[in-house]
Amino acid sequence: MQMTSPARDEFRRSQLAIGALFFALGFQYATWVSRVPALKARLDLGEAQIGLLLMTCGIGAAVSFPLVAALMRRFGSRLLSVLSALALGVVLLALSVVPNYPVTLLVLFCDGVAVGCLNVAMNAQGAALEARFERTTMSRLHATFSAGSLLAALLASGVNAFTGSLAVHFGLAAVLLAVLVLVARPGLLTDGPQEQPEEVEKKRRRFALPVAATLWMGLAMVFGTVTEGAMNDWSALYLKDVVDAGAGLAPLGIAVVSVMMVCARIFADGWRTRFGDGRIVRTGSLLAGLGLALALLTGGVVPALLGFACVGLGVAAVTPCVYVAAARQGSDALSLVAAMGTTGLLAGPAVIGFIAGGTSLVWGMAAVAASAAVVSLCATRISWPQPAAPALEPRLTAETG
Repeated sequence: MQMTSPARDEFRRSQLAIGALFFALGFQYATWVSRVPALKARLDLGEAQIGLLLMTCGIGAAVSFPLVAALMRRFGSRLLSVLSALALGVVLLALSVVPNYPVTLLVLFCDGVAVGCLNVAMNAQGAALEARFERTTMSRLHATFSAGSLLAALLASGVNAFTGSLAVHFGLAAVLLAVLVLVARPGLLTDGPQEQPEEVEKKRRRFALPVAATLWMGLAMVFGTVTEGAMNDWSALYLKDVVDAGAGLAPLGIAVVSVMMVCARIFADGWRTRFGDGRIVRTGSLLAGLGLALALLTGGVVPALLGFACVGLGVAAVTPCVYVAAARQGSDALSLVAAMGTTGLLAGPAVIGFIAGGTSLVWGMAAVAASAAVVSLCATRISWPQPAAPALEPRLTAETG
């Protein structure tokens, strides 16, 4: 039986609203990162201080797990996603007026906490959308994150053409974020508090170890984000220093990975419907690992770019699929898995750097290939949801209202 027209409209409305949250996160992050040089000049910072700034944001997101889990139980994903997205706009305004380096560190730590909250809440919304309408959409939602980053880069370039003022740039971006979130708010799924306040208080008093299933999801997320983050940080250097690519070709490593990831995420929901999340994650991560390993063994610019393309294609659906699986285990599991993913994204490039420093960058990139293979292994231990109905061709009747 076909989905009724009102249900189809409700799905589209919620899909756009939740997609706006993913877009907002990508937009906010790329906005302030694009102006790191301006912050560096304004505060007279050195390279090590800039590195600590970038790390502080990731640390805030990584350590936010207990807070995010409690807030999800208390308020639900709808309210938490709106509040955290608005908080990201406030962070931009604060960054435009920070007086010194310590205050900047504090602001970016708060930014990391808000990112952790929004990351969990918006993925919970996406997973709930798939479950409610039995239609795959998470991969496309994750693709809108990249779209937000792209628009932020274009906005930064446009504003810089007229003024170098951080206040003007970040003020405009904060207004756009607020408008986007408030317009999207009515379309978000209503879940409300997941537990009564007294139940939240009881859970706050005791500590429960995560179950094995959650740990396997967390490990898959860690090694998946290690693979993704390391490729963004080290692919250009590998092309330049190892295979002697020219200055014009070296940046193509990041471009190839990014383009393949965006394209794959656009189509990945259809693949998930046809083959199931488990097979997509196992096969994709194995493709990433083998493709990169073969590129390293072969050597040369063309094999390297082909190997990077395999990585982008293979890991594109890992994060969306693991988030869906974690959301089925509850908000605590989702919060923990998201925090572990942030840890992998933060620590992965540094670990690869240590390996490369002790041996060579080839061995460092080999560790990236091994990380992708570990994701495939972890995927065999995860209980994946059954394939949902196609995103563009609804088959099941959904309840409305």
